[in-house]
Amino acid sequence: MSDEHGGVSDANEKAAVRTWRAWRTVHEMVQDRGYELAESEVKISLETFKQTYCNIDGSVLRAKLKFSARPTQAMIKKFTPPATAANPDPKADIGTIWVEFLDDDSLGAEQMRKFGKFCAQANHATGILVSHVPVSASAKKEIAKFAQWTSIEWFLEEDLLINITHHELVPRHVVLSREEKAALLKRYRLKETQLPRILQKDPVAKYFGMKRGQVVKIIRTSETAGRYASYRLCV
Repeated sequence: MSDEHGGVSDANEKAAVRTWRAWRTVHEMVQDRGYELAESEVKISLETFKQTYCNIDGSVLRAKLKFSARPTQAMIKKFTPPATAANPDPKADIGTIWVEFLDDDSLGAEQMRKFGKFCAQANHATGILVSHVPVSASAKKEIAKFAQWTSIEWFLEEDLLINITHHELVPRHVVLSREEKAALLKRYRLKETQLPRILQKDPVAKYFGMKRGQVVKIIRTSETAGRYASYRLCV
């Protein structure tokens, strides 16, 4: 009996550590996109995570794993289009973000529809759903149905166990605003279709929540050239 309990305890411990790592990565991701989060939330320790989000037996209370964040003033300024005669008081292209870890053992159309409706009704500009199980094809189709109200993103928990942007081989990525993109194209006399491309499903593009048509600045370091930048168009 003790061996059985020990096995359950070990399994719960491993699951808690994995979920904690994903929880931290998604907080880092939200912060890196420009949203307001306290450092204590981003750098939560394993012990604090267990005390807050685990049962007495060590199993994770996934239903409690949810949070929202507001964009910083810098983010609002960056993603607010310039005023024009036709639109003298433009609104920012971004808003609050909602993150939730799925508690169910499957992710189908019903769960995705429920999540999308919640984000739309709560006026969240972006919703991130993290699951420990793969998403079904029917659930993916539901995402597009909410595009006019909210931007829904899905991540597999396993893919968040490490922060890909912290890897030494991944250069720094900076998503450009509309104005910065326009200035870049004007400076080099380019059409956006002439820029190299980055797929929207690229892990780093997903990390920053890039949308089609956005441009990312990639900053690399070279022993001979020092720091240099390249640009890619999200498609």
